Amino acid sequence: MNERPLGDVLREATILFADLRLFSATAYASDVVLGVLSSCLGRMTEIVMLHYGNIEKFVGDAVMVVFHDHPAPRDHARGALLCAVEMQVAMNELRQQHKRKGLPEVYLGIGIGTGTGAATVGEEADLAAHIKAFSLRGQVLISENTYARCRDFVEVGAPTEVYVKGRSERLRVREVLAIPQLGKTVPRQDARKSPRVAVNLMLYYQPLIGKVFDSPPRVGHVRDLGYHGALAQLPASLPLHSEVKLAFHLPSLGYRAHEVCARVVSAREQAGLHLAGLEFTSLSEEASHKIELFVQMCLHSS
Repeated sequence: MNERPLGDVLREATILFADLRLFSATAYASDVVLGVLSSCLGRMTEIVMLHYGNIEKFVGDAVMVVFHDHPAPRDHARGALLCAVEMQVAMNELRQQHKRKGLPEVYLGIGIGTGTGAATVGEEADLAAHIKAFSLRGQVLISENTYARCRDFVEVGAPTEVYVKGRSERLRVREVLAIPQLGKTVPRQDARKSPRVAVNLMLYYQPLIGKVFDSPPRVGHVRDLGYHGALAQLPASLPLHSEVKLAFHLPSLGYRAHEVCARVVSAREQAGLHLAGLEFTSLSEEASHKIELFVQMCLHSS
């Protein structure tokens, strides 16, 4: 965080954290990747300035922005939400342009929090950073404080409770879907959807503990599989939004998918079984191709 206390300048603020997520970067030269990231950050900066956001700092491919109530009578929470939605719209347009040019795909994850007073604003900045880490590609997630301030302005999904290290209570977040009165909608990412097939595959998984994946691998089962994710049956539950590394065998192809990273996007208990919905966040092009082929083969044989 900056050494300058935000509360010295404003009594209440909304903080936006956004970071760029680059997919399949290893297939491109470093100068190409840097050029794409630079163009995306440049466009995001333009949008922030249009909405009177103050860029506090850049951290790698992430940016922290503070919104407050000037120029009056602008509402900082609404300004931050509108900025976030327009950032996602712009990123969607940039991604389509990059795709046509054969450039890598870049997605944006955004987290937003609102606080009052110097200490609280500092806490909300930390909170916004945590919320940003939970966002999936193309998502805007907001804290309960932000939602309470502008519930009549924004359309959101159902609340989700997540665990944040260092907090005794689980954090409630909501996904921004649209700003109806302004006709603004967050573009949906179709990549999250794909055909899914019922399977029974042995699964070896390693939860991320701190900054390393736990070892040795634990054993579970894949119960259904899609191009971009899976439903896993595990011996114990995993925290929502936690990271995990996977390995499993695709028998009809004689192929072992390994070093597949995923995030827990749903968790439930059913008939005494722990079920976790997993979205793949990083895997090789070969593994992606093999999984897609395996799913298609299962669909044809069903």
